[in-house]
Amino acid sequence: MARDLTSSNIDRQNILNNEIALREIQREANITGVVFEGKITFTKDMVAEFFDVDIRTVERYTTKFSSELKSNGYEVIKGKRLKNFIQEIEKLNVPDINVGKNVPQLAIYDFRAFLNIGMLLVESENARVLRQMMLDIVIDLINHKTGGATKYINQRDKDFLGAFLDEENYRKEFTDALRDCVDMNNFKYARYTDMIYQSIFKEKAKEYREILKLKSKDKVRETLYAEILDLVASYECGLAENIRKEYDRLGRKLNNWETDKIFHDFENLPHWKPLINRGRSKMASRDLALRDAFHKQLEDYISPLDANEYERFLGTEADEIEKLMKDNADVLKRLKERE
Repeated sequence: MARDLTSSNIDRQNILNNEIALREIQREANITGVVFEGKITFTKDMVAEFFDVDIRTVERYTTKFSSELKSNGYEVIKGKRLKNFIQEIEKLNVPDINVGKNVPQLAIYDFRAFLNIGMLLVESENARVLRQMMLDIVIDLINHKTGGATKYINQRDKDFLGAFLDEENYRKEFTDALRDCVDMNNFKYARYTDMIYQSIFKEKAKEYREILKLKSKDKVRETLYAEILDLVASYECGLAENIRKEYDRLGRKLNNWETDKIFHDFENLPHWKPLINRGRSKMASRDLALRDAFHKQLEDYISPLDANEYERFLGTEADEIEKLMKDNADVLKRLKERE
């Protein structure tokens, strides 16, 4: 989906929280600032000059988006820190950076805050070009990391394989319970699987496939994040137990109405609510940031990913996990074919 950084705080923060992408943006843009306390920083004048706007425009945006900018590295320094900053400027011997020695305080923007301003400025052509470069770099980075197959980015997580294999076992318990205890044709497997998906992430398998652009041979569960697989497994395990208990109580197979009641009673247990809300947030937020996939039904659950999430799926450990998965592809294939 098209991203408009000027209007979407989530899209802005998803870039600014992605330390791996920020390093690449900094390398590619090669924008020079004042190195202060180990970070590249910019004064208000430097920001205005780079983006070719009046300093009052920078001040207006800084005031309007003060909270967002402060969370991304904008600050006002004074006292000893200000003196140290001025000393760093003097070392550069760049006369264009005009900061008076007697100024009582000074607004500075680190690289994240500088990019943040660039994401907001609609009046600046330089900002527009920088925004496009940032978006291109993020897309290229994710495609490079995943070989263009973002639908399986979930498998770059160290928790995925264990969750996947556990869910396979609980899946068999669930399908066996449906086979032995429910008096319906084979449609029951797809029906109750869809009901689980709808209960957890408000989408049928078909809708989920369309959003992720999955092909007919792609298996939905192989694209699910570890936390979602755990939720699905919990549903399958619990439902299998409840279906068998009711089957034993009645001494006969259940019809669809009786099985539906078991399902609805089970999904309405209060302990599911926090787990499902958390799962929905993780799936919808990760899919938007990492797969460029938008779950309309889960729009209210979307939030920016934090730095740890990007490291989890795009970092060095994720690279090693993906290599391990590829090196053991034959073993994994046999495990998956057990069903």
